[in-house]
Amino acid sequence: SVSAFLLNRSSDLLVTLSDAKMFLRVDSSDEDEAVIIPIIATAKQLVKDVARAEEDFFDADDVAEEVKEENPVVKAAAYHAIAYLYEHRETADMNALTLQLRSMLFGVREAAF
Repeated sequence: SVSAFLLNRSSDLLVTLSDAKMFLRVDSSDEDEAVIIPIIATAKQLVKDVARAEEDFFDADDVAEEVKEENPVVKAAAYHAIAYLYEHRETADMNALTLQLRSMLFGVREAAF
């Protein structure tokens, strides 16, 4: 199913489904999971895009370990994006979220000219 695919693809993000549910203070329910799983995948893509990271940014084991252990800013940005998208799932202002993530990830963004 699409949800299983997204969950598998998003599990390599710094935030798992169970972490996201705990952070969002959501009790276990399939309905909530159907909403949260795509949000995790979207947050992953947003963080990667705003950081101007390579396609395998979260997939490469050495990069992922380095980010997990040495850069809590990326994890905080992912949690922020997940919380924002969950709380504003009907009225999300993607421009505002992107600007917030850009501010959070300024120190880790790849240079582009």
